[in-house]
Amino acid sequence: MNGMKITRKRAKKLYKVLEEEKEKIREESKEEGDEYPYGKWERERKEIVERLQDLPDLVEEAASQLKVERPKRGRKQKLDPAQKTMLFLFARLTQKSNRDMEIILSMLGPVFGVNVSYKTIERLYSDEEVRMVLHNLFLLLLEKSDVSGDCSGAGTGYSLQTGKHYRSESKKNGDKYRHIFRLVDLKTGMYIGYGYSNKSEKEAFKRAVEFVKKHDIPFHKVRLDKYYSNKKDIRELGEDVEAFVLPKEDLSNFGYEWHEILNRIKEDPYGFLKDYFKRELSETYFGADKERFGRKISQRREDRRETASFATAILHNLFTVRLPPS
Repeated sequence: MNGMKITRKRAKKLYKVLEEEKEKIREESKEEGDEYPYGKWERERKEIVERLQDLPDLVEEAASQLKVERPKRGRKQKLDPAQKTMLFLFARLTQKSNRDMEIILSMLGPVFGVNVSYKTIERLYSDEEVRMVLHNLFLLLLEKSDVSGDCSGAGTGYSLQTGKHYRSESKKNGDKYRHIFRLVDLKTGMYIGYGYSNKSEKEAFKRAVEFVKKHDIPFHKVRLDKYYSNKKDIRELGEDVEAFVLPKEDLSNFGYEWHEILNRIKEDPYGFLKDYFKRELSETYFGADKERFGRKISQRREDRRETASFATAILHNLFTVRLPPS
């Protein structure tokens, strides 16, 4: 392993240096008054329009990858997998109740070529064909984007009850919330990894990392909150991923996983923190997603809750615009 051997005493000194550099960066951020490049944003926004125009074709392509044999006997299904998925995404985007969606679709029936009841809409959340098409669509959107693998990661929670806010609750128990972890690519603003859990953020984190690795999605650098600073979490990332994590004040048992990180901090504490604070993009996106696509999961079945939260990641990737700082 390269670099100076990090002892407990040196580790604690590095922690104090980081705290001092934090204050410098905060002061600098207050002084910076750069105007947002609205002209460039408008040009980039055209990509969203093009992405949405291509959505029906992308859904068809995602559906064409399914290998599902439907029974020849019995009642014929009203909608094919692509139609069901488009209907599902439309329902998620409007944030209307299933009964309200039934009224809206009674006016838009000719678009789908069929009359749809509110029960039909609710069943889409647990429809295996819809779930598989959504999975394929998520990967297709990433394939068509130039993701860098330079990421930020964070966890959040979605309330099962109206009026509950995840960050203001002292106890995030499974009766009130569902835990989500997402990895966002800093270059494109796309979510590249997603994890869901009815138990903890840590379990959602593990599933998000497993998702990225399973599908060979570019992933070589990540910034994480202190909550993910223990040895097990860093080990979960793998040796090929460069982690930017802040140490906890108690560094009495940091292990070999932290030696490489602490050596990078020692070499350039200011640069390390400037890079680390790019993780704030995750928090920004979480807030924007909840504002646009909803803060609450209203489904009662667990599989339907997971589908609803996964849909938010897809909608984010359809609507995201990322202007990396110059």
